[in-house]
Amino acid sequence: MAVDGASDYVVFDHVQKSYDGEELVVKDLNLTIAKGEFVTMLGPSGSGKTTCLMMLAGFESVTHGEIRLNGRPINNIPPHKRGIGMVFQNYALFPHMTVEENLAFPLSVRGIGKSERETRVRGALDMVQMGEFGKRRPAQLSGGQQQRIALARALVFEPELVLMDEPLGALDKQLREHMQYEIKHLHERLGVSVVYVTHDQTEALTMSDRVAVFNHGVIQQLASPEDLYERPMNAFVAQFIGENNKLLGTVERTEGDVAYVTLEGGGNCQATMVNCEGQGHKTLLSIRPERVTVGDEVQGNATSAQVKELIYLGDHIRARLNVHGNDEFIVKVPNKNNHAMLAVGSEVRIGWATEDCRALDA
Repeated sequence: MAVDGASDYVVFDHVQKSYDGEELVVKDLNLTIAKGEFVTMLGPSGSGKTTCLMMLAGFESVTHGEIRLNGRPINNIPPHKRGIGMVFQNYALFPHMTVEENLAFPLSVRGIGKSERETRVRGALDMVQMGEFGKRRPAQLSGGQQQRIALARALVFEPELVLMDEPLGALDKQLREHMQYEIKHLHERLGVSVVYVTHDQTEALTMSDRVAVFNHGVIQQLASPEDLYERPMNAFVAQFIGENNKLLGTVERTEGDVAYVTLEGGGNCQATMVNCEGQGHKTLLSIRPERVTVGDEVQGNATSAQVKELIYLGDHIRARLNVHGNDEFIVKVPNKNNHAMLAVGSEVRIGWATEDCRALDA
């Protein structure tokens, strides 16, 4: 978590990036990261997140604006003098060196003596639970072990900032999930600042203090994982973060922060106004699948739906319904007695609360 009094440790100040002098891949980025914070840059391919990380690392130049690290402008400082640790997706370990030699390398280029190097290498290996692998070469390690070594090498010279570019992308699902928690716990223990890039939303929600959701070179929303999921500020974030049902409609009237919407497929709905215009304007309604209730006791926005598909997933049943003409409306029904009423082709009553339905930009 962030350290008090160090809220502007990393600053992107009106940063732009263009590769051809015409099209901006990063558009007027303003972002402040606190010392000790874990911030993830999340977005689809081509959204500008990796370019931002590479500009911070010094591997890409800034077209316009300024990047500051701990109050110091770093636009013109070469990568090796920024004191930043870096972890890549492909590990980037030296194949001709042993694990110990790989870890000692960033220490030797910084002029640290042999005795101190050995102490730090042992400590870094123990930190990632790889103490017995020091004499091996990278080719003798599994993917997960190589990733641990790459992480240890980024931390061995005790940087205050570590950048990670899709570091778990090459790992299988189970190992990737395990490494997410390992990195999260290391961050908590060491207090190092981390800027992490991924297109995996689950990874971002699991590990981060805050997540910056990128699209077309612009941050769409910067918030805690809970805020992003529970309170998306626009249709892109709602669709990109987690699973989401959408219904299109027109705002008929508003009362306070509640919009009364006529749906395109027929029917009416009440929604919490977030990012939509008033009476007469189109809106996209966003409802999370787990917030929809099924059965005769539904309250709030109640309607009928036809069951199109049922998938058994152990702890819950994933039901695909037709709701007001939308054939892709998903409901997660807990695996309890009431799921027995579901059958493909049957009609069911469903409903959701007004506060769980967000009226967003269409």
